[in-house]
Amino acid sequence: MLVESDPALIARRRRAAETILFPKTQDAPLRVCLVYPNRYALAMANLGFQAVFEIFDRHPGAVCERAFLPDDREVVNAGSLKALESGRRVVDFDLIALSISFETDYLNLPRLFELIGLPLRASDRAETEPLVMAGGPAMFLNPEPVADFFDLCLIGEAEEMLPEFLAVYTDTDTDIDGRSARLVEMEARVRGTYVPSHYGPVFEGGRTVDHGYAGKGNGRVERRIVWDLNATPTSTRVLSEEAVFGDMVMVEASRGCQWGCRFCAAGFMYRPIRTRSPEVLADAVVEGLENRDTIGLVGAEMASVPGVSTLAALAVSKGGRLSPSSLKADCVTPQLAESLASGGTRSATIAPEAGSERMRRIINKNLSEADILRAAELLVGQGVDHLKLYFMVGLPEETPADVEAIADLVDSIRARLGAGAKGAKRVGRVTVSINPFVPKPWTPFQWDPMRPIDELRKTFKELRRRCGRIPNLTFDTESPREGYLQTLLSRGDRRIARVIEEIHANGGDWWATIRRWQRDGIEGVPHPDNYVHRSYADDEIFAWDFIDHGIAKNYLWVERRKAFAERQTAPCDTATCTSCEAC
Repeated sequence: MLVESDPALIARRRRAAETILFPKTQDAPLRVCLVYPNRYALAMANLGFQAVFEIFDRHPGAVCERAFLPDDREVVNAGSLKALESGRRVVDFDLIALSISFETDYLNLPRLFELIGLPLRASDRAETEPLVMAGGPAMFLNPEPVADFFDLCLIGEAEEMLPEFLAVYTDTDTDIDGRSARLVEMEARVRGTYVPSHYGPVFEGGRTVDHGYAGKGNGRVERRIVWDLNATPTSTRVLSEEAVFGDMVMVEASRGCQWGCRFCAAGFMYRPIRTRSPEVLADAVVEGLENRDTIGLVGAEMASVPGVSTLAALAVSKGGRLSPSSLKADCVTPQLAESLASGGTRSATIAPEAGSERMRRIINKNLSEADILRAAELLVGQGVDHLKLYFMVGLPEETPADVEAIADLVDSIRARLGAGAKGAKRVGRVTVSINPFVPKPWTPFQWDPMRPIDELRKTFKELRRRCGRIPNLTFDTESPREGYLQTLLSRGDRRIARVIEEIHANGGDWWATIRRWQRDGIEGVPHPDNYVHRSYADDEIFAWDFIDHGIAKNYLWVERRKAFAERQTAPCDTATCTSCEAC
């Protein structure tokens, strides 16, 4: 008898509730299982995962199915994880592909491989077992903490390189026999292929001194990108009410960011900025409104997208609304505010990131307090009554005065909203989200440490006290411990795989494992503070330096020096500027 915890029943209900917006292949010689290392609701909210699903399945020689980390209600035994579509065991597929967007999902990999029925480390698998690959933003930021778990990684954007990979993989003329030979072939023929077993990193204490490449060529792995986004529209391809944001169709408007905030990995790893044309986006909005009333416009920053006000008005004219992911305050126009509000949008997100003008110069935010206050007034004046504000603390060169400026800025915004609401029944709400600075690879701040946890806690406590006096305000903070974990995984090297295994052995309690590691050590792995609280030397080799993002490392270093001099860099002009070398 089927019960609520039965994975087969849950899968059947999910399939029945889904609408797939492309013709699904039912059978083909190559059987691919695309796996997301987290639960279904998060996977189906991920545009990258959905795009890869369609790319795999549209290849004439492949059929793609999906699998996910089970929910708490699902009972799945070791070796029995099954694909959603056919119920076939994942381990029985020819190719297992993981789409990994977030470093924190690295911690789910040991359990996932256990449920699939494969050894966690690629070196422990037999030649006859399926090839296991990985891709996604986390992989082309820094794959090293989990590199030993995969046969290969694709470093770059799927639309650009996955069809090429599949063409080589399914090429029967190459007469490839065995997984090792296939990996050599892939590395040689598909730019952007990273085969971890061909590298043997060399360490001296806490530092990487050599990447130890033993294959053909120089060992540099080229990150691949789509240069013309208009050729590859990206929007929701599988509708599911169970998905996070399941009530909307998501449409990707751009990749990269022109503003160059010095802490932001997405702004550098996706360089150069690429934006879809207003015409292509308009078509996507109209098509999306056939299935949902809300269009979620996705990208690093949406207020500067060409024609965004017209898109918002178009959505309203079709009986829907536009919901942009985040708005840069100085790009919010009266027309945009009016179009958003007239469609029923009651919440908008602005990210000042820092409270003082000085700190915004350091991080290259290119944003004044007057810009922020003006955007708040415009949005609330048109009917947006919930403003979400994002800030970071613990940034390089931050002082107590910079932290106090966050509370002062929030107080000023709250006062403006209150004044704008006089005579109206509604009173604008403000949610303030404070997050610790996490140094990320491929940014000018990749050399800088995360602030000590105790120091961050004191900062959060003081901000909470100051902001507690402000009416109608919600104050949220991300745990400094979470920031510590993110930094560890972001800046980690191959040795962090041992830590991930230890966390799994300790029932997933990552903080208890880290505390024990700090106290007693883990054989062969340096102290965790080596990754989190250490400033890296200016000439240091990073664990991720073998990846070629097209960005000059010296450019990032110069941007860091400019930060300390409180000098801003103008927004990217891809038509004339070649300073960072990404164009």
